[in-house]
Amino acid sequence: MIGATLAARSPADGYTLLLGGITTFGVAPSIHKNPPYDSVKDFQPVTLATRQPIMLMMHPSLPAKSVKEFIALAKARPGEINYASSGPGGSGHMAGELFKLVTGVNLVHIPYKGAPPALNELIAGQVQVMFGTILASAPHIRSGRVRALAITGPQRSAALPEVMTFAEAGLPAYDASSWNGILVPAGTPRAIVERLNAEIVRILKSPHVQERLAQDGALPAPTTPEEFAAFIKAEIAKWAKVVQAANIRID
Repeated sequence: MIGATLAARSPADGYTLLLGGITTFGVAPSIHKNPPYDSVKDFQPVTLATRQPIMLMMHPSLPAKSVKEFIALAKARPGEINYASSGPGGSGHMAGELFKLVTGVNLVHIPYKGAPPALNELIAGQVQVMFGTILASAPHIRSGRVRALAITGPQRSAALPEVMTFAEAGLPAYDASSWNGILVPAGTPRAIVERLNAEIVRILKSPHVQERLAQDGALPAPTTPEEFAAFIKAEIAKWAKVVQAANIRID
């Protein structure tokens, strides 16, 4: 939010670009009482850059081997299973609350100061479950220290092709992902926005960049400025419902 605030107040000349994501744009309008910027009015979207599937993973000590088994286990043990996240309002937290809303299970949120300490606590068995992206967790899943049950998105990830999607696991209604995109201050001339969009989209479509992103479990998702603007508004509406249902507030 500090970076987004600085970008919003910068000259609209094309020399200040913001890499914004789900937390600063999709969630912040709902969980903060007085956010220092307006996610829609203070920025001009350039293009969505990447989407990162969210993965449901757990410590091997839990007996569940599938999403259906985990839901049954969680319903049999309401309030007894903890899930870690990178912090309040982050993609992992919101994914966990959405999962609770869709499935009706009662999991306890344990926030950490970032994804690495949350993942470390999962590996150590201090928490049983985590909703997170693939990049940092993939080596631990391959080694068996962490068990992955499913990932969000329309297809399996090339980074972990053995992990099924939530739709394949019998939960097609569950859809959450982390994402990032490029924005500039509101009022940036259209010609500059179009030039930035053309160049960034070209880069995102290059085979080298797509291959590198795939290794990290990310999906390139280039758009037009208008498509990205519509996407941000849809994300704000989607997560506002989750924030309200879970009564999440950061002041």
